[in-house]
Amino acid sequence: MSQLSTSQFAPLKNDTFLRALLRQPTNYTPLWLMRQAGRYLPEYRATRARAGSFLGLAKNPDYATEVTLQPLERYPLDAAILFSDILTVPDAMGLGLFFADGEGPKFERPLRDEKAVLALQAPQLDSLQYVFDAVTQIRTELDGRVPLIGFSGSPWTLACYMVEGGGSDDFRTVKTMLYDRPDLMHHILRTNAAAVAAYLNAQIG
Repeated sequence: MSQLSTSQFAPLKNDTFLRALLRQPTNYTPLWLMRQAGRYLPEYRATRARAGSFLGLAKNPDYATEVTLQPLERYPLDAAILFSDILTVPDAMGLGLFFADGEGPKFERPLRDEKAVLALQAPQLDSLQYVFDAVTQIRTELDGRVPLIGFSGSPWTLACYMVEGGGSDDFRTVKTMLYDRPDLMHHILRTNAAAVAAYLNAQIG
């Protein structure tokens, strides 16, 4: 991968967030927001419009960097959060992620039978290079201002989308697989756990 090593980034000027995570004393409670990019921000909406689509925004390191840094220009936050999509990993597994108008994310090829589940493999990390490029670019532009929080969906959350094929009100399909074929669900979760661990480690660099 083309990431810079950690030693090549500027030293942190504000490590309050990291010290809090380590349960070390801090002068104040550090502030960050889970939805920090904020679809409510007009600058986010403008960048989203230029990108042309949500996936166009998430898969372009320049745009991802832009929307990651926008909230820090407005608020005295103690950490930046990588802008990415929750379903990047299953998308890289070949499930065919797309966004239907007004319906949220969906998969063209959800995991609905034994053959599809057993064929599932953790993706090659090269297929997620756009995320790692965004991490490198963001950390470079932060210049040590604050730490950068990585991003990924959990193995179970990913499994729900991968089996259902999208969002759900009752998650009946994934629950049915969980109870009727726990062996298949365990295979999905093992594959997802390995993929997510490798993905997050690669974000760390």
